[in-house]
Amino acid sequence: MRSSGPFFTIAFAVALSVAALAPGAVTVARAETAQAAPSDNTTGAATPGNVASVDPNAAQQKGLAGKAIDKVREVAKSAGDILSRVPCRAPKGGAKTFGSLPHVAAKLADGKPVLIIAFGSSSTQGYGSTAPEYTYPNRLAAQLRRHYPGADITVLNRGKGGEDAPEMMKRLQTEVIDAKPDMVIWQVGTNAVLRNLDPAETAKLVEDGVGRIQAAGADLVLVDPQYSPAVNAKAENASRMVKLLGRVAELRHVGFFPRFEVMRDWHEGQSLPFESFVISDGLHMNDWGYACFAQLLGDDIIRSVGQIRLGINVPGNVQAYRPM
Repeated sequence: MRSSGPFFTIAFAVALSVAALAPGAVTVARAETAQAAPSDNTTGAATPGNVASVDPNAAQQKGLAGKAIDKVREVAKSAGDILSRVPCRAPKGGAKTFGSLPHVAAKLADGKPVLIIAFGSSSTQGYGSTAPEYTYPNRLAAQLRRHYPGADITVLNRGKGGEDAPEMMKRLQTEVIDAKPDMVIWQVGTNAVLRNLDPAETAKLVEDGVGRIQAAGADLVLVDPQYSPAVNAKAENASRMVKLLGRVAELRHVGFFPRFEVMRDWHEGQSLPFESFVISDGLHMNDWGYACFAQLLGDDIIRSVGQIRLGINVPGNVQAYRPM
């Protein structure tokens, strides 16, 4: 068995961290034991003897041990995340800018519950997955909870097969806005392409919906159509739809996840056959496809939130995810 994989690296790091922790932890334990010895001062008042018995290095040693423990926990969390990931890589070049997610970042910073709504059609609902836990919203929820173990994160699935912007706009208020989400991930455009709807009309509806979601105070990420044989059969409409949705994201300053380009890279850049990520209907993703999609989307969300928390926020007028 090779020992150079990510699991070995993480396991080795955990071992090193534990080893580094041990001496400091022993010192702290001894110091705390000494301080816990019985005292003649039954009133609890300070006495010169008590002050003299305190190890002046105890606080420093305890701080070092605490940092070591935090490091072990961080490494363990990373190990757990690696073991839960599928073998999936982002397109070469990656995302230039995903977008700002100030509401989600603020809620996480304040320790408040975070509500994310996945809004869309059958690929949000999860058609093609073999079990509910393998849909992209559930995969995304699991990844975010692993990364933020102390946070209360809920991802609601509001996908409904066969719909596109006209039908989605009818339930936008009741199923999305009324729930007061902190973030909405809106997957749209695929069925419009398949139904030969005018991409420009779809884009107008989406822009109106984006404005309503923003007015409700939620962060937003748009997700464009999938790259698959059924969609590619309508290549001209698909190309226009992808460009127009990207333009809406740019104009409205919201996040944009270029699923079409990501999936095209799987097939053309990484030489994966369609059947490795699309089911036999030539349209919907399989378990691996949903997992990789959720994984890359989750990575971008985590990266964006991290930048905000570090004060490296994206300017408000440059918040759209730039395709490769």
